[in-house]
Amino acid sequence: MSFSGLIVQLLNGLASASSLFLVAAGLSLIFGVTRIVNFAHGSFFMVGVYIAYTLAERLGGSVGFWVALPLAALAVGLLGGLIEFTLLRRIYKAPELFQLLATFALVLVIKDAVLWLWGPDELLGPRAPGLSGSVQILGRQFPSYDLFLIVVGPLVLGAVWLLLTRTRFGTLVRAATQDREMVSALGVNQAWLFTGVFALGALLAGLGGALQLPREPATLEMDMTTIGAAFVVVVVGGMGSLPGAYLAALLISLIKAVCVWLGVVTLLGHGINFSKATLVVDFVVMAAVLVWRPWGLLGRPQAPSRYVGMQEEPLRRAGKPFVAAVVVLALVLAALPLLTAGSPYTTVLLIDLLIAALFAASLHFIMGPAGMHSFGHAAYFGLGAYGAALLGRAAGLPMEATLVLAPLVAGVGALVYGWFAVRLSGVYLAMLTLAFAQITWAIVYQWDDFTGGSNGLTGVWPAEWLGDKTHYYWLTLLLVGVGVWGLRRVLFSPFGYALRAGRDSVLRADAIGIDVKRAQWVGFVVAGVVAGAAGALYAYSKGSISPESLAVGKSVDGLVMVLLGGIQTLAGPVVGAFTFTWLHDAVARNTDYWRAMLGAIILILVLLFPQGIAGSVKQMVDRWRGRRDDLAADELARNPLQADVATGEVAR
Repeated sequence: MSFSGLIVQLLNGLASASSLFLVAAGLSLIFGVTRIVNFAHGSFFMVGVYIAYTLAERLGGSVGFWVALPLAALAVGLLGGLIEFTLLRRIYKAPELFQLLATFALVLVIKDAVLWLWGPDELLGPRAPGLSGSVQILGRQFPSYDLFLIVVGPLVLGAVWLLLTRTRFGTLVRAATQDREMVSALGVNQAWLFTGVFALGALLAGLGGALQLPREPATLEMDMTTIGAAFVVVVVGGMGSLPGAYLAALLISLIKAVCVWLGVVTLLGHGINFSKATLVVDFVVMAAVLVWRPWGLLGRPQAPSRYVGMQEEPLRRAGKPFVAAVVVLALVLAALPLLTAGSPYTTVLLIDLLIAALFAASLHFIMGPAGMHSFGHAAYFGLGAYGAALLGRAAGLPMEATLVLAPLVAGVGALVYGWFAVRLSGVYLAMLTLAFAQITWAIVYQWDDFTGGSNGLTGVWPAEWLGDKTHYYWLTLLLVGVGVWGLRRVLFSPFGYALRAGRDSVLRADAIGIDVKRAQWVGFVVAGVVAGAAGALYAYSKGSISPESLAVGKSVDGLVMVLLGGIQTLAGPVVGAFTFTWLHDAVARNTDYWRAMLGAIILILVLLFPQGIAGSVKQMVDRWRGRRDDLAADELARNPLQADVATGEVAR
């Protein structure tokens, strides 16, 4: 650890901050105007790298390389505008979370499109002509191209600032960020404004990717890695603040650089590897900033919302037809292993479907009735899975005991994380849950002696009486049924009504004496316990557990299940879980490009069922009932004598 080494690492951090800022600036612009949480923004970054590689190779020479970078950015900008025009414009009237689901589907489609066009191998771009060497700084060599990147960041920030403050387009963008409805009322063509902003945001992401070509190879994993970091920067800097995004990019990149410089440090006889902290330091910074300053470094505090939530029909207790249908479904599910005895894989798939349904139902519990959006629900699923595995292996407890205690482990995690999370709302709450989940994942991933590290834990087998998969399936069916039924019962209790009251209007709920934050905190714990139960069942069904059970991909899967089924219906998460898990399995087994096919199916479902599958079916049934009631009313109007007789019968 020398002073010259520190300076070089800090310069490395400044270079990384420039590319990170470009991606975050585009994401911030898109969210500020369109209100879309664009999961596909990392894909634009990835496409920018690949297109820059192809153009630099085709054009060749020194001039060809420098021409390839802006051309790649323009190509990605056009791609973003085309996607907004052909797809996203059709779903702007859908709930915002369903727009998020559409962008997730785009991630799958774009990833497989890149795989088809460029193949699975890493592609290493050429060195930047004229900047391929290095300069000496305090006796150490530092790449010349990185000095160029350090300059690019402030230049782009200044150019975007001038665009937003000195042009009519920029004025409209800033106005739309403040009040989209008023901009539309003033006669501005909102559709083309959205297209322009989306294309500009995609262009910035593509430019950030193209500029990375000489620094790192193009890979298929760049999209999810980049979008996570970009979300962190936008939230830490403050939603809608470009200077805040640049400041956050600098802060996070410099802290990572310092961690690399520190390396392994011995404290009190124990070696601490700070280099490993780079996996999670950005999420630690985000969690700390949101707890200290919930609106970000340069963001503006949100005023107490007086918004009364969308009018939704009150939840109704299940009628006899619904109860009868559930009983029939349960009997069919119980009989399926016997009917498919010749196909053992069917039983394994059914277990996965049931566990996914319980996980999705727990997430829906806080997203739907409680109105708290969580991007890190996999933390509780993973805590339950690791809790069961560790209690069984390390403590030697029987499986039956671990199935009781493991959900409590997840509940403790939800108790701690929920205390901080319920003090925020909206995107900030969702991102804080993501930060806590990533911190949990990093601890599990790197604690080799206790959790097995990246290898996970094996030998997590059920009790002998459940050695037969059919028996384990029946136990899973019973516990999942009890879990879903229990969540439904809670929603019809006074506590459930308090949750929905806080969701619809915090101020009104507070005015009638409901402690909204406490109710939300308890809701977090309940959802965490149920998610932990799903994780424990998952661990025993697979016989092993790995850090992937806590990764962000698992949280995204849960979101997709809830949104695909319909967030405004109690049956939605179960329908969405069965649909998504079955589609994922069926498509992945039948084609190499399963992501593209799965993404296309999700996009079609989003366009056909903007309220989710169960929500749209419920909407159609309600319309049919409404028409039937209207016809009955018309019939009575045409026969007033019958109406009088009916009225007299009611009176008697």
